Amino acid sequence: MTAPEAPTQADIEKEILADARKKKALAVAVPLGTALGLVLIWQIGVKLFGVPTYIAPAPSDVAVEFVAKFDVLMQNFWPTFFESVAGFVVGNVAAILIAVAFVHSRAAEQAFFPIAVFVNTIPILAIAPILVLIFGPGMTAKVVIAALICFFPTLVNMVRGLQSVSSQTLELARILSASKSEVFWKMRLPSSLPFLFSALKISATTSVIGAIVGEWVGADLGLGALIIDATFNFNSPLLYATVFTSSGLSVIMFALVTMTERMVVRW
Repeated sequence: MTAPEAPTQADIEKEILADARKKKALAVAVPLGTALGLVLIWQIGVKLFGVPTYIAPAPSDVAVEFVAKFDVLMQNFWPTFFESVAGFVVGNVAAILIAVAFVHSRAAEQAFFPIAVFVNTIPILAIAPILVLIFGPGMTAKVVIAALICFFPTLVNMVRGLQSVSSQTLELARILSASKSEVFWKMRLPSSLPFLFSALKISATTSVIGAIVGEWVGADLGLGALIIDATFNFNSPLLYATVFTSSGLSVIMFALVTMTERMVVRW
């Protein structure tokens, strides 16, 4: 009776690759299956209980409206997209620069950080009309609102990340006569990147919320304006289609930040 052959290195590698593919497939299949199941329950529930379309349309009604009004949705998609991206860039760049100033100047942090906290406590729906009055009903007000809603999470995380370098590492840098710029670029900045991208993922979605809120207050074009128009006209299928389009925009921006993180943060 012969003993079973021991698995070769190639067999082990194939088994590892097969397990990895299985895990990736499950990671996609489970949430996709759950979403499809919820949509099916929604469709059956609406049809079974005879819920009026103006209250809760069936997914099939939303899909039909999405196809029928696709040109209208895209016409309103791009203004919101540009406002979200511009607000995302402006808000996060400002937060990063101020965080760097806070780390290098304790006095600046003590003076302005409480003000940043106070501004963050004001509900965005309350401050949006003020900004529209200041900057007018154009694109600028929406960008400022989107930037404002992105600003605080990035500021807090960036300060925490820049300060996360251990005291022993900073002491070693001083012993080696490293300059402040060398400490910043080679120690503080690399250690802050995981914190920064965690905040950017939050900002990627909240910037869309900020742009839409700005469009609620004063705009004739954009997904926010289309949501208001569909709501007051009791056009629930269009309302749901617009909401799903807004969610899609948030997912796109979140995915772009995630891809950038994988390219930049390799440790």
